Amino acid sequence: MNFETLLIDQDKRGVVSLTLNRPEKRNALSARMIDELTSFTSSLTPDIRAVVIQGAGELFCAGGDLEWMNAQISADRQTRIAEARKLALMLKALNEISVPLIAKVHGAAYGGGVGLACVCDFVISSPNVKFGLTETRLGLIPSTIGPYVVGKMGEAKAREVFMSAKIFSGMDAKRLNIVSEISDDLDQSVENHILSYLKTAPKAVGEAKALVRSLGATIDDKVIERTIEQLADIWEGEEARHGIEAFFSKTKPKWVN
Repeated sequence: MNFETLLIDQDKRGVVSLTLNRPEKRNALSARMIDELTSFTSSLTPDIRAVVIQGAGELFCAGGDLEWMNAQISADRQTRIAEARKLALMLKALNEISVPLIAKVHGAAYGGGVGLACVCDFVISSPNVKFGLTETRLGLIPSTIGPYVVGKMGEAKAREVFMSAKIFSGMDAKRLNIVSEISDDLDQSVENHILSYLKTAPKAVGEAKALVRSLGATIDDKVIERTIEQLADIWEGEEARHGIEAFFSKTKPKWVN
């Protein structure tokens, strides 16, 4: 399967490297990338043992593509709901793949990039990576990624970073349970964890992963639909319109003192 925004490579062991490949856009999640990530999850074959998701270029993922978000400001309600649903179902599909999903994070992860990390089973970060849930700076909220981020952090820790939009370090991300390990050698650390998975029974791994999900935070269709509605609602608001316009015009939003 050929993709425009993703690079896919599978080695002879069944380990897949899934690379977000929009380095010129800081690997922002465009409508095309969202569709292709969803398609990727449905293309997994029984011989695949693990997936490593990473970003091309200078950083892992800058979050949602603001041009795509800006298009939702002027769209009708039905279109907003449809686009929000694509994002929500992409995250759900990645969260539910039966094989281990490892995030290899470098540079930075913002907004939806944090969301991608939080649907992974193990997150390895290089030192000095910057993280942030920066949506509220633009008059938005981390809606569709919310269930997965709160599932990782817990409510108390999520309250520390959901509202402030502050940028935080890899050490903070580890304390917040987003990052599992910080490594000076990302490639070797990823390989070490892959070797562990390759010693396990594939079906048992899938069943164990499903068991953990069933025992953790409830992220069912009802929860997902609520986040879709919330994102569509916020896209309709005056703050989102103003915040995104300010971003593109390189001016300060009116709420910045």
